[in-house]
Formats: sequence, C-alpha cells, structure tokens
Amino acid sequence: GPLALARELLAEDGEPFFVLNSDVICEFPFAALARFHRHHGGEGSIAVTRVEEPAKYGVVVSEPDTGRICRFVEKPRVFVSNKINAGLYIFSPGILRRIQVGVGAGGGRVGPWLRHPLSPAPCPRQLRPTSIEKEIFPAMAQEGQLYAMELQGFWMDIGQPKDFLTGMCMYLQSLRAQHPDRLHSGPGIVGNVLVDPSAKIGANCIIGPNVTIGAGVVVEDGVRIKRCTVLKGARIRSHSWLESCIVGWSCSVGQWVRMENVTVLGEDVIVNDELYLNGANVLPHKSIAESVPEPRIIM
Repeated sequence: GPLALARELLAEDGEPFFVLNSDVICEFPFAALARFHRHHGGEGSIAVTRVEEPAKYGVVVSEPDTGRICRFVEKPRVFVSNKINAGLYIFSPGILRRIQVGVGAGGGRVGPWLRHPLSPAPCPRQLRPTSIEKEIFPAMAQEGQLYAMELQGFWMDIGQPKDFLTGMCMYLQSLRAQHPDRLHSGPGIVGNVLVDPSAKIGANCIIGPNVTIGAGVVVEDGVRIKRCTVLKGARIRSHSWLESCIVGWSCSVGQWVRMENVTVLGEDVIVNDELYLNGANVLPHKSIAESVPEPRIIM
C-alpha cells in the first residue's frame, strides 16, 4: 500500500530503491545488495538470514546457485529451508505496477488496488490494503522475478524492548570487530560503549559493557550504567544504577535511582529520587513518584 502511494517519487528516475522493515538490525549491506540486484536483473531482491529453528518462521526456498526464490513456506513441519526474510529489500520500479492506487468518485485517491499479473487493469472490487510479503512476493516468485541474497554477520528482530537491547549488544560487538575506533574509551568505560560527542559524563562513573549514549545526554557523577540505551537529551542524576533499560528522549532519572529488568521510559518521563523500577514500562510524559517493584505498564 504505502509503496503505491509513493509511486511517483519512487519511479521518478527509474532507478532501484530500497525498502526496509523498521524493526530489524544488521550490518545493512546496501552496496552488496544493490550489486546483487543489478546482476540478476529481476524485479526484486530480498535479504535472507539463517535461523536455528526454521519451524518457528516462514522460510524462503531458493535456488542455491542463482538465489532465485522458488516459494515461501509458512512454519514448515519438515525441513525445506533455514532461511527467513530479513526485512531488507531492493526493488526495480516495475514492482509498482503490481499495486495500484484507486481513484474515488470525487477523483481523490482512496487506497491501493491489487493488480493481478495477468489482468490489464485493477479491479475496483479488490480495493483493500495490500501485504507485499503475503501477496506480491509469492506472485513475483512464481514469475521468477524475486531473488534472495544471504546476509553475512548478525541480524536481529528488535520489535520488542528485550530484543532491542539484544540487537544493540550485537551491533556494538560488530563495531568492535569492524570499526573499534568508533567506540568510546577512557576511565570508567567497560567493554563496548558508544557515546555521542555532545554527551557529558561525570566523575567516578562506570559505563558499560554494552551501552549507547545519545546526543546531549548528561550523566552525573557516580552513575553505573550497563546494557542500556540512553536517548537524546536525557539526564541521569548522580549515583543512580541502571541495567537493561531503555531511557527515552528528554527523560530525567533522579538521584540514587535503581532501574533494571528491561525498564523502558517513554519520552519526557521524570523519575523522582531514590526509587526502584523493576521492569516498568512507562508511557511518555509521565512523572514517577513511587517505586515499581514488579513489572507493569504505567499509563
């Protein structure tokens, strides 16, 4: 659906374009995927990654030599492949002909129409949202127009907070292996830590392993942070202790606070001094005035 609505922009120069799922992390091999796509000449290319338990996923079955996708199998009971869709694609503009934007009685756009590959025009009775993975990809595979390139290195679905933190750790380890100069070092830094140059870290802090600190963040004296993401503009006040947390934009964490067990603070959350948050999921613009000893959502 969204691809069809943006078709004028995507087809403007006739060049292939990338499409990404927003909840995955990997090394994003854009140049390699673009070369692969141009080499095979098909309409679409998707990145795939190997998994240990393919029965939990929909798998991609492709030719080993060319990468041409033969079919998709949802949660196979017998082994047919251990490769799954990694959520990273490149398409030629021709794919846009497979999804049409309908025109309502008043002349306005009313949504995507699915065009059958053998049909010369879209059918008004098929006016509905279109899933590219479930409807377009199988048709492309049947026509021999869809190819798979296997990802190298790490990959993670980061749609859940605990998985986001795992993906962050994998990304930092990848930086350690390939670009160690991008990681922070110095007194109080332990393991893989990424710090924006504009962030300020006070005295006697211990940061890491596996921490990312965003732009404009202020970490006051004596703070301990490990396995956390602290986003832009947040402030962690003195002597607080954070493990396995996501601290949202412009949050303020008070003094002598302890947060752990995948505590997530939405944007602009204030945590008062001397509180304990255990697995709290706090929606944006809230002020926390008492401890949260058991995991729960605070709305």
